[in-house]
Amino acid sequence: MEQHIVQNESRLPFRALPTAALRGRGVRQSLQGGATMLVGLVEALRLLRQLQPDAILGTGGYVCVPLLLAAWVRRVPTLIYLPDVVPGLAIKFLAHLATQIACNVEDSRRYLPPDRRKPRPLLVAGYPVQSALFTTDRATCRAAFGLDTSDNALPVLLVYGGSLGARSINRAMQRVLPDVLAMAQVIHICGQQGDAEWLRETASQLDAERQARYRLYPYLERVGSPTMIHAFGAADVALCRSGASTLAELPAAGLPAILVPYPYVHQEENADYLVRHGAALKVLDSQMCDENDPAPQGGRLFSAVQRLLTEPLTRQRLAQQSRSLARPDAAHTLADALINLATRRDNRW
Repeated sequence: MEQHIVQNESRLPFRALPTAALRGRGVRQSLQGGATMLVGLVEALRLLRQLQPDAILGTGGYVCVPLLLAAWVRRVPTLIYLPDVVPGLAIKFLAHLATQIACNVEDSRRYLPPDRRKPRPLLVAGYPVQSALFTTDRATCRAAFGLDTSDNALPVLLVYGGSLGARSINRAMQRVLPDVLAMAQVIHICGQQGDAEWLRETASQLDAERQARYRLYPYLERVGSPTMIHAFGAADVALCRSGASTLAELPAAGLPAILVPYPYVHQEENADYLVRHGAALKVLDSQMCDENDPAPQGGRLFSAVQRLLTEPLTRQRLAQQSRSLARPDAAHTLADALINLATRRDNRW
């Protein structure tokens, strides 16, 4: 997926390295994963000999382990960046090897291991997002989707779950779609797992007025129209997972949100950060719908959606709090730190 995005939406060269997850696997898979990591380390050492980099930025996850280990072996300065509130096992390990550590939010400080070799100030940089998110025009963005742009238009709910979507959110939306479309226009980016087919079938059974308020996309490209920038700019409320990017994209767009953390990683702490700062509501994945309630409105998801769509003052308060968390200088802060590592020879071991 990453290779497709990089090659189709940028001019950056893409080089893949073999890697594999180790945690939460059986013995056999862990051994296979370890062998893959060793192959990745050898490939990474070869890549560094070819490129001769002056500094390396790693954004965490097990995909970074071979490269940053190779950088440590070859004494290349590294900046490890934590986008989520809570680091995973890979970042906790790599933080001991990195020349400098950066994170998205101040709350991460207590989760990062101290470095007893030498004191290094933690760089709280924010999360880089496209600058266009800060300057969107609502009418233009809604027009890109063919939505109602009149003064008395219904609010717009943006539903998304990342590049691959979020099936549980899609299923919950399918259940409450007729009732939500009575209150709002909906932009639904459902992911590329095939969910669009049955969501489109559900929408086709609605009356013409509700169908006209529903925009369904498996994925929005970075270029062309409409894009995710248009989607953020058009929306009044977002319903989404709470991956690291939501900590920056929602504040940049000034969007109040209903967050449904993916239950098997550290997304709940990300959601809690926005909730604690008054910028979002949180609904657990297991509590979105009450399967024992025959009424589609059963469950906490519909209640949260209804609240934000029908209470403009609540929506406005959350939007203001969300916008106050924005860090428009994040990309420049990280770039400056990386350039500093590349040009200061005393950063090498």
